[in-house]
Amino acid sequence: MGQPVVHFEIIGTDPAKLRSYYGDLFGWEFDTSGPVSEAVSQPGNYGFVDGSTTSDGTGIPGGVGGGASYDGHVIFYVGVPDVEAALQQAESLGGTRRMGPDQAPGGNLVVGHFTDPEGHLIGLAGPA
Repeated sequence: MGQPVVHFEIIGTDPAKLRSYYGDLFGWEFDTSGPVSEAVSQPGNYGFVDGSTTSDGTGIPGGVGGGASYDGHVIFYVGVPDVEAALQQAESLGGTRRMGPDQAPGGNLVVGHFTDPEGHLIGLAGPA
């Protein structure tokens, strides 16, 4: 079995406005109290959304954040056992490392970003 998608992000220059938009659109509620890597979003400006947003508990967790100096993008993260090894494999297959590995503050999570051969940004997440 392949690696699962474990998280999504929507990053933009006005995270509060984006959280308001997606909250109104999809009924998402955000928790901005959790730590996040500064490579991903301004501290205190990243809102986590619970993945179990439906009555049957389906969905994956995600977040909306960023800040004035962050490039807007939408990304999903694939769970891997070793982010550095996955980044190296992505590069060996024609991808380009864009970030990481970077450890999230206060946790045992490491993240990385790469672009595939056509330039699509993909995230990786794994244990520290």
